This record gives sequence, structure tokens and C-alpha cells, in this order.
Amino acid sequence: MAVQDIMPTWVGATAKQIARGVRRGDTSATRVAADHLDHVARVDPELAAFRTVRAGEAATEAEKVDELEDLANLPLAGVPVAVKENTAVAGLPTWNGSAAARSPVAEADHEVVRRLRGAGAVILGVTRMPELGLWGTTDDATAVTRNPWELGRTPGGSSGGSAAAVAAGLVPIAHANDGLGSIRIPAACCGLVGLKPGRGVVPCQLGADDWFGLTEHGMLATTVADAAVGFQALAGRPQEKLVPPQRLRVGVSLRSPVRGISPDASNRDAVAAAGRLLAAAGHDTVPADPVYSTALGLRGIATWFAAAAADVRAAGLDRRSLQRRSRQHVRFGELVQRRGYVRRVDRDAWRERSVGFLTDHSIDLLLTPALAGLPPRATSWSARSWRANLMANLRYAPYAAPWNIAGLPALVVPVGRRPDGLPVAVQLVGPPGSELLLLGVAGQFEMQSPWVRHAPGYPRSGPRSPAA
Repeated sequence: MAVQDIMPTWVGATAKQIARGVRRGDTSATRVAADHLDHVARVDPELAAFRTVRAGEAATEAEKVDELEDLANLPLAGVPVAVKENTAVAGLPTWNGSAAARSPVAEADHEVVRRLRGAGAVILGVTRMPELGLWGTTDDATAVTRNPWELGRTPGGSSGGSAAAVAAGLVPIAHANDGLGSIRIPAACCGLVGLKPGRGVVPCQLGADDWFGLTEHGMLATTVADAAVGFQALAGRPQEKLVPPQRLRVGVSLRSPVRGISPDASNRDAVAAAGRLLAAAGHDTVPADPVYSTALGLRGIATWFAAAAADVRAAGLDRRSLQRRSRQHVRFGELVQRRGYVRRVDRDAWRERSVGFLTDHSIDLLLTPALAGLPPRATSWSARSWRANLMANLRYAPYAAPWNIAGLPALVVPVGRRPDGLPVAVQLVGPPGSELLLLGVAGQFEMQSPWVRHAPGYPRSGPRSPAA
């Protein structure tokens, strides 16, 4: 089929638009990759979203997509995708957030990368994260990753590079993973849709023990439709259209899982705005506060410590080579494991209580703030103390972690802007198996109150919108 581009550039188009264009012959995967690689070369120096760009390899892979005889069943045909740097991409080292934590060159793709390629995606490169994925800010000794919405703010973490790349249009969607909020926190910081699937829905195989079962792979996207396509590709499911859900009963809670921390006015207003959107879509909202016990918080923090220690031990790393904050974290992890503070029975009990909470309150979903405050400044957090990092993270992002411990699906969706212009978002949590339901509700938000898909000023030269 002859290819005739209908766009001056495909930078800024959605993943669904690009895949449709490649399948129809309106463009080629080669052209789409070239457009995005050019955009990355011009823009990423100010953002530091990518650790490594695979320019030559991506161009070759795009050519191979164009040579395929049947593109009809490729939901991501020719779509440029970035992969978080703790996930193996064949031919690249797995950086894990710093040179000290870097693993050798991978001989094979991680299963989720293999699935992305199988769906037709072209891997442009790997994106930055904090060392060992421990923090809600993204930097190391080589660079500070910046939020396209405000370069002086962090894009969040640990999937901060992926979020910055999507918010600036460097890629239409990006792979991410989430151990205690690492998809949802960056999504909220950068005005994106971010879905953490429930436990066991997407193969993990990450770290020593997948952070004791807390970690899940997911996608960051600018639209709900793109998030759904990416999720279903990662889950190995046939592509299924989202259906607007019928009348739901949604619990609403502002209660913070961390005692003494409350959401600021913008995040309280975001929950109120989301409540109005739910009502307009025909859903009912009721107050419903989960009980976040002190014991749960302590056990969760202990598991976070122990996850780092387990990863360092499994990789054979010398903790003395790590950043100061990471060394302290690993020491605490070794201590809590020796004392028996990390137990599966505690995580299972919280999961049972969480599912029971939804059932006992007769609610289908829970609505909470996504963040409690502003994203921290974009600075060299990796050079600061462990305590400074801990307090900064707890103050601004306390809402995500409980749902990793419970293994429940959770999604962040934008609902507007703060008075200072930064995006603001809310979190929706559902029972096991509710990923498409969460996306369906987010789609209703998007239909009623569309958000700006990219940070102001990005991409540098946007496309004309192709035919839907």
C-alpha cells in the first residue's frame, strides 16, 4: 500500500491516532518514529526524561513494522513507546535509577516489553527514575528530571521520566510501574491518566520479589482511550472498547493514610469537582473513610525498606556504592527483616479489610485525592539526606501506597488545574478485576471535562488532528 502522510508531524497525536494512521497507510511507522526522535533530540535536554534513546535501533524496528504484511491486529502499530529504566530492554543495561544500581546489558526483553513489541510498538528508549525506584522525585548525579508543566518542579517518581516524556509529547504513551504509587504520583504531577492494575493482572518479574508483591506494571497516557489500549496490551488481553458504566455508588474520602497530613485546598477542590462529575454521569456519592491504622503504616514502611534491601541483595550490590539516602534505606530494610516486621499475613489482612470496606459500605469504587500538596522542587534530592527525602514524599504523596499493599487496582485522572497552573488530579480505587470499570469512569470524566493533553508549550509544534 502506498503511504501518504496526512500530517505535517505526528508528534502530539494520540497512540490510537498513530496506530490507525499506520494501519490505514496514512503514514508509516518509520515516519512516526523519525518525527518523535527529532522531537526528543530538541526537547529532552531541558527535561532529562530519557536515560537512553535508541535512535538507530528504533528506526530499524519501525522499518520492520512497515514491512509486516498484516497490521490489522496490531493495536499499537508504529506507536513510539518509552520504557522505564528498571525494566529489561534487550541490548541495554537495566539502570535501576543510577550507575551504581545498573544491571548488565539485557539479553532479552522483559515480558511487558515483549508484549508491547507484539502489539506493534516501537521502543524509543528508556526513561529515568530515582535510584532503586524508592522515591517520588526523579534525579541522580547525572541529571534532574523536570516537570514540563513547570521546569522547577519534579514530574514525580519513581516513573518520573516516563511521565515527563508523555506530558511533553516525546512519546504518546509510556510504560511505568508502581510499587507504592510510582505510576499514579507522576500521573498526578504531570496531568496524565495513570492506571495501576490489580495484583497478578500483568506479569511483573521485577526485582527480587516484585517488592513483596506490591509492584505492578502499567501505562501513562494523555487520554483514557490510550491508557486502555496500553493496559490491555500489557495484560495480554484482546482489545475491548470501554463501556460507560451504569449507576455506581462511589465512596468519597479526604482522609490521609498518614496521620497529621491533610490535602491542601486545591486537592480538596479536586475531589469536590470529581464528585460533581460523578453525579452528572448518574452516579451516587457517599462519605466513606477507610481506617488506616498506625500498624498498617508501620508495616507498609517496613516493607518499603525491606524491598530495597532485597533488591540490593539479589543484585549482589555493595550498598556502600549507593546514594546516601539509599544506603540508609537498605540498612533499615535489613533491620526490619531480621526482626520479622515484614510478613505476608499482614499484607493479606489489609487486602481482606480493603475489599471488605467496599462491601460493607456497599460502594463500587472509592474516590480520594491523588496528592496532598504541590510536587516538590526539581533539585538534587539524591544528594540530600534520607530523612529529607522521606518527609518531602510523605507530605505531598501519601494517598497511593495502601492500594499497593492491598493489591487493588487504582487509577489517577486529571480534573483541572491548581490556581498556580499546575494540573490537579484524583484517585479512584476499585475491587479486584475493576480495571476497565475504573477506565470507564475516567472516560466519563474526560467526556464531561476534557483536560489539556500536554503541558503548556509542548509539543513544540503540534499536529493537525487527524480524522477520528
